[in-house]
Amino acid sequence: MVIAIDGPGGVGKSTVTRRLAKALGVDFLDTGATYRAATVAALDSGVDLADEAAVLAAVRAREIAYEDGVILLDGVSIAAETRSEAVTKAVSPVSALPTVREHIVQIQRDWVAERGDSAVVEGRDIGTVVFPDAPVKVFLTASAEIRAARRAGDAEAANLQVSEIVADLNRRDHADSTREASPLRPADDAVEIDTGAMDIEEVVAAVLDLVSAARRQAICEDS
Repeated sequence: MVIAIDGPGGVGKSTVTRRLAKALGVDFLDTGATYRAATVAALDSGVDLADEAAVLAAVRAREIAYEDGVILLDGVSIAAETRSEAVTKAVSPVSALPTVREHIVQIQRDWVAERGDSAVVEGRDIGTVVFPDAPVKVFLTASAEIRAARRAGDAEAANLQVSEIVADLNRRDHADSTREASPLRPADDAVEIDTGAMDIEEVVAAVLDLVSAARRQAICEDS
């Protein structure tokens, strides 16, 4: 089954997703990395990021892949590059372009299909757009202050004050939740979990309980 993990930046999606995938013995996909790869492609090409057709052409000209938790562009790891300040600032406008999102969503769906439609997938529109029929949908939340404290140790947040990180998170949240194409929001049937009030082990356990319940329901429907 596909397990959809959505939520804003800094809620612990990556850590929860990786631990879930390990516990379930399946692969995981960080869809945010695919949008950052698209942003690297756009920046490399030097096109105007407001020119949707030019950005899409630049992205389509490159091969975006995700293997063993590493994002690749034309077969080369760009993990460090995707976390640069330039990419962090540009990823919201690039990922807001509808045709670019359509292209990247197809890459994400193909990636999961290649794995027998069984994976843990994290992002911002997984349960609403990419896999709306996923049997398990989770939307993780936490206050901006808690998320900023977690982000303070990340390389991309180096030399930033917590207040600056809060402002950046709020900016990204606003951009993601108000964009016309695939805005950030919980799916109607998603289970919301506040990770600020729980540790990672508790969050993973809660999602595993949802997976077990979904499996039991599937068995009952098949019998």
